[in-house]
Amino acid sequence: MKFFIDTADVDAIRELHDLGMVDGVTTNPSLILKSGRDIIEVTKEICSFVTGPVSAEVVALTAPEMIAEGRKLAAIAPNIAVKVPLTWDGLKTCKVLSSEGFMVNVTLCFSANQALLAAKAGATFISPFIGRLDDINLDGLDLIGDIRTIYDNYDFQTQILAASIRSANHVKDCALIGADVVTAPPNVIKALAGHVLTDKGLEQFMKDWAKTGQKII
Repeated sequence: MKFFIDTADVDAIRELHDLGMVDGVTTNPSLILKSGRDIIEVTKEICSFVTGPVSAEVVALTAPEMIAEGRKLAAIAPNIAVKVPLTWDGLKTCKVLSSEGFMVNVTLCFSANQALLAAKAGATFISPFIGRLDDINLDGLDLIGDIRTIYDNYDFQTQILAASIRSANHVKDCALIGADVVTAPPNVIKALAGHVLTDKGLEQFMKDWAKTGQKII
């Protein structure tokens, strides 16, 4: 499974990139706001060292404007995935941009029917939002499973990019279901390394080592 990092914080991306943990990056208007930087500038910097897909989101609401914004974003670098919302205008934009050879990430997906439409429109990625479904007492992981079944039934090439990841368990469950990608904040990716028994075992090793009075260096 691929790991995309859901942030516009360049330093955080670099840290995980140096460890080989970054297969791509996703951004959105909220993350751009949090970064405090210009969308073109920060996206260009991310693309300067991340070779995988970097999602940059349009902010227009009508197809003609989305298409224009998408073309401008796609011109930043060859690995830009233009991110569009799962609306009818977003699907129209997806069809046009994907037909022009651009990667398109269709975001804010909350149903299997929406995911089916996105695949038909030529989406490179579909982004179902797990955490936001959980927030309203629906099981976001069920949606990942439904999309996986539908895409496999018809051999759709659209990749399932599980989004709104809130926990390490979300990552594990998405991997078990067969999501192609998860996009998660840096802190969630780092949390995958944590386990109370690892910490406990290391603590005991260190106590025992101190008793030997030895040094390796």
